[in-house]
Amino acid sequence: MDLAATLETTLTGLGYELVDWERDGSGLLRIYIDSPRGIAVEDCVLVSNQLTRLFAVENIDYDRLEVSSPGLDRPLKKLADYLRFEGHEAQLKLRMPIEGQRRFVGVLKGATEIEVMLEVNGELKRFAFANVEKARLKPEV
Repeated sequence: MDLAATLETTLTGLGYELVDWERDGSGLLRIYIDSPRGIAVEDCVLVSNQLTRLFAVENIDYDRLEVSSPGLDRPLKKLADYLRFEGHEAQLKLRMPIEGQRRFVGVLKGATEIEVMLEVNGELKRFAFANVEKARLKPEV
């Protein structure tokens, strides 16, 4: 069974977006959810209860389940994330450096399946989508 696909389908059906998920060696299964209206504690409780029942039926093994919002520094994983947050400030970490630099901070100016565009200090920079190791929104202070 593909846990990522199951989570994606279930959460979409509940009106939420799967941002990310992870398992650790201690049996913790952590799920990050989002929605256009934001995430409240009640949303996490609803999703946790639904997933607990689903995991029992599907025999998905875990010791603890944690459901939360992605936080203010939300990771950008999919092309849709980059498009949704165009105009917001973001931090990129590249797999391979460009001109000796792997980390960039700027305003998202668009993305395609091929590249991510970021305005850094007034200059538009283009990064290969495949070269982006991690990307996160930069919290507004």
